Amino acid sequence: MLAKDYKTLFIEKLTPLYDLLETESFFYIILEDLHQMKRIDLALNPGFSFSDEELEKWNSITEKLQKEIPIQYILGKAHFYGLEFEVNENTLIPRQETEELVEWIVKKNEFKGKIKILDIGTGSGCIAISLAKNLQDATVFAIDVSEKALETAKRNAVKNEVDLTFLLKNILETEDLGQNFDIIVSNPPYVRNLEKEEIKKNVLDYEPHLALFVEDDDALIFYRKIAELGQKNLVQNGQLYFEINQYLGTEMMDLLQAKNFKDIELRKDIYDNDRMIFGLKSDG
Repeated sequence: MLAKDYKTLFIEKLTPLYDLLETESFFYIILEDLHQMKRIDLALNPGFSFSDEELEKWNSITEKLQKEIPIQYILGKAHFYGLEFEVNENTLIPRQETEELVEWIVKKNEFKGKIKILDIGTGSGCIAISLAKNLQDATVFAIDVSEKALETAKRNAVKNEVDLTFLLKNILETEDLGQNFDIIVSNPPYVRNLEKEEIKKNVLDYEPHLALFVEDDDALIFYRKIAELGQKNLVQNGQLYFEINQYLGTEMMDLLQAKNFKDIELRKDIYDNDRMIFGLKSDG
């Protein structure tokens, strides 16, 4: 079958679930993954066709998209901060907003030289690995409560040619990190159950709830614990960064002030939502 004809069928099948632009982007993502062809390559080669074997692969992927399985899980990979990461049902799919958090840390520390960084709740390792790749004098540690997530993160570190230390640890049960860090960063679970109705089906049904949700009556449990550990295990004027729930920016400012952080800065993401926060460990 001609690829351009399959594209028409692909769009017909998927536009009831996704908008046209997203559906077209899926088509070209798959085209590049399966055939190493970009949009321009297909335009220049309108006679390109799929073999029966290739058609089976396309049909299988299309069926999974109809079930609203995220395309990153279908293909087993996602792109983040210029790098490629393996993703699976044990890890969240890296998001553009989290790239903004990494960019903030990189820009603030690119000339600092030897620093020690800890990423708490690393998942696929996207934050820790991106920082290790872009702050090459940094020593980076990454913690997660999920052994399977850590296995994925370790493979991603090898894939992206960086050397990290990975630790299996439940941060809520940790009283001391055992060493000091210049930077602690975390994108912990922050979606409240009351916000589930805002979550798309492809996230709700397929991404790990362990990494997403917190109880409505204690939504800042991870932030509070990590801020307390930051006061114990950050060096003087050490930096603390969080990705946060967009509805809890004020509460996060109050929490960091209560935990004795200074120079607190709340930033919005590209969608104009309160999404990330920074504080320095204070003298007192």
